Amino acid sequence: MTPLRMGWIGCGTHANEMLLPQLMRHPVRLQALCDVSDERLHETARRYGVADNNLLKDWKSLLARDDIDAIGMAVGPALHHEIGLAAIARGLPVFIEKPPAPNARAAQDLAEASKARKVPVVLGFMKRYSTANRIAANLVHAEKFGMPASFLGQYMTAPTYFEKDVDYTGFFLHHCVHYFDLVPHLMGEVSSISSRRFQIEPGKLLLHVDFAFRSGAIGTLVMGTHQSRGTPMEWWQVMGDHHRVEVRNLHEVRYFRAPPFKVNDLQATLRDHEDTLVWEPNFTVAANEDHKGYHTLLGDFIAVARGEARHVPDAQAGAQAMHLLEQAIGGL
Repeated sequence: MTPLRMGWIGCGTHANEMLLPQLMRHPVRLQALCDVSDERLHETARRYGVADNNLLKDWKSLLARDDIDAIGMAVGPALHHEIGLAAIARGLPVFIEKPPAPNARAAQDLAEASKARKVPVVLGFMKRYSTANRIAANLVHAEKFGMPASFLGQYMTAPTYFEKDVDYTGFFLHHCVHYFDLVPHLMGEVSSISSRRFQIEPGKLLLHVDFAFRSGAIGTLVMGTHQSRGTPMEWWQVMGDHHRVEVRNLHEVRYFRAPPFKVNDLQATLRDHEDTLVWEPNFTVAANEDHKGYHTLLGDFIAVARGEARHVPDAQAGAQAMHLLEQAIGGL
């Protein structure tokens, strides 16, 4: 297969440690890099074998090249919006790390431009793609699970988004937005949303977000900045009628059905159609597996960029997540 020629914008820590290592496991050629920092540019080029004449500090120069098949970027919400619109206008499929824009209105601009020009945009909502979440989502969406009735979840972090001045914008845009994509992915269309907040002290915020879904189901999501990142950060549960799925810290899936009591059953055993099933990743496997989900997500982007049909978190999903986020926090 001929490698997809990628232009990449933004050579920071996240791109180097999370995105590019997984991108380069696919049939991709990193054709050109762009960053405002010479140091970041040359270090990234050294890692991935990009020649000096393909290192750029101006993203407009990168988009103007005729040897690029697609664009990827991780540069922050304002530039995601600006560069995303320019890439769409140029007809280049684009992968955009979340958030897609600084606010819901700008995210909707991207969605409308992508639809109008028929240029694919894929958002970095890798929570859909993590192994545990994919297993659990497939169980929830299976016919035998029935209608999901409730969602409960928590997605915590430490106050690392602010050092001097307390500004929760980074927490909302870079952390919370993930679950405003994941929750409707699991439960379906949201009909209304509300939230309550409690600030323990500046920098330590707690949010309880309540969902009502078009199906009639309900849900609550707890998010906050008052937990150590060294503790389990996330957990979620979806309940149906005698079915329940739980995912713990992207590490464990538990699927509960309606097992009978076994205390007086001398023939008691474990039955795969009624007893609890548990999945955990095998970290001893000698393979470069990515249970966080970036590898599979970027693989879907490459397929879409080549013209294949895939169910991906697109620009409209990004706009939806941003809209729900703003409803929950009262705007950005």
